[in-house]
Amino acid sequence: MSTILLLAATEAVEEGGFGLNLDIFETNLINLAILVGLLVYFGRKVLGQILSERRAKIAQAIQEAEDRQKKAAALLAEQQKKLAQAQATAERIRKEAEQRAKDAQAAIASQTEKDIQRLKEIAAQDLTSEQERVIAELRQRIAALAIERAESQLKAQLDESAQQTLIERSIAQLGGR
Repeated sequence: MSTILLLAATEAVEEGGFGLNLDIFETNLINLAILVGLLVYFGRKVLGQILSERRAKIAQAIQEAEDRQKKAAALLAEQQKKLAQAQATAERIRKEAEQRAKDAQAAIASQTEKDIQRLKEIAAQDLTSEQERVIAELRQRIAALAIERAESQLKAQLDESAQQTLIERSIAQLGGR
């Protein structure tokens, strides 16, 4: 602003007095030229310094990004290696589990066969003992029926006198009279 007034005062002195130059076109071109000159003179250093700092920050950010990218790649490789190991371990565990399941199935089948055989033997023993019990019971019943029938036949055929004769004969044979 002071530059504008200075220019206006200089021109007014040259014309013979002090005044303001109201010709906007002339004033703006001179002011613009002075402003551009000052910006180039002082701004080159400042702008260069700002751009250098900005360039350094960008270079540093790029370097940091590259470092992070390398670290991320290394971590990715490590995690992929761990994943491969985990998958191998899981596969090994799965195969072991399958083998254990097969072994358990074979053991269960074997035990089932033994149990079936044992149950057959128990059933056969039970059948044999039941058969013997039934035969013994039948013998007892047959003997009881035979004795009952013999008694009834003897009662029917023997009268009192025949019974007395039979009893005496039996006593004589035993060594009685």
